[in-house]
Amino acid sequence: MNSMRWRDAMEVALYGPAGFFVAGAGPAAHFRTSVHASGVLATALSRLVEQTDAALDRPDRLDVVDVGAGRGELLRALARALGADGDATGRPPEIRTAPAAAARSPAAPMPLAHRVRLTAVERAPRPDDLPAGIDWRDEIPDGVTGLLVATEWLDNVPLDVAVPDRDGWRYLLVDPATGEESVGDPVDAADLAWLERWWPAPADGTRAEIGRTRDDAWAAAVGKVSRGLAVTVDYGHLREQRPVDGTLTGYRAGRQVPPVPDGSRDVTAHVAVDSVAAAGGRVARCAYTLGSQREALRALGADGGRPPLSLASRDPAGYLRALAAASAVAELTDPAGLGGHWWLRQPVGVDPAAFMAR
Repeated sequence: MNSMRWRDAMEVALYGPAGFFVAGAGPAAHFRTSVHASGVLATALSRLVEQTDAALDRPDRLDVVDVGAGRGELLRALARALGADGDATGRPPEIRTAPAAAARSPAAPMPLAHRVRLTAVERAPRPDDLPAGIDWRDEIPDGVTGLLVATEWLDNVPLDVAVPDRDGWRYLLVDPATGEESVGDPVDAADLAWLERWWPAPADGTRAEIGRTRDDAWAAAVGKVSRGLAVTVDYGHLREQRPVDGTLTGYRAGRQVPPVPDGSRDVTAHVAVDSVAAAGGRVARCAYTLGSQREALRALGADGGRPPLSLASRDPAGYLRALAAASAVAELTDPAGLGGHWWLRQPVGVDPAAFMAR
């Protein structure tokens, strides 16, 4: 058996040359996220972009960075929602309007669609059909001024798994070809410190998913923001409700499958969102907010209310459109489903009240 720690196995399986997120059709072919479900998330995020723009006093350039961008689905939709698709040549609005922006009066900022710069961050190659106005990078750029958003990214940041014995915690090893597990060495000092702080004392038969790598990833992302807002959206848990047997699982072709780290499937685990939030807060030195997707989307105008029945008689087609829109919102705000995702908002270099009061 060729066993290795789970973190190393996930790294190769997800992000290696033939990894799940690097090769093939992309995650949308295997599972459904808030991004893929409908245009509701993009519409809500367009409002958050506008809030961020206002909080930054409408800068000449407003960055919108999507971390873990898949094949660019969210930014394509967001570009349409913001009217930032670029001109007929495919050039980004920022390039097309730079001379006008330089000459404008400070009292009359250019429209947001002409100032926004969209950047996708993903390890896969740039899709051939991605609009030219969307930049594509394999790392988060420095000096982001605007909105950094990561939807269901942290759950795919590789992590180690540990199991307790009478002497403490030990790493769990896995055979990448079969998924068979075995017990390895004691955890190192850094991982032990994380477990002692963020995972309750072990009981017989439990296993822990060590979220330190997710903390580090989020802290690094927040550190790339000079001024603005960093938002991560994911499924997760708090210290008081850590799952006894962990959450590690796999997805392939729309079905939940065993988490065999062989590159053929998504391998994912829920996020310790309180630990992640604390890590980002230490970097930003600014208060954060943590709540459900249901709460966040409603605050951004997606209430999911059903249209009045009287509309059906006056405008049947309009009623059906409104009903479809309400159903799309309902899917993303269902507390038993996508609406139960966590939204973590971390302001950086701006007054937190600009976002927390909304």
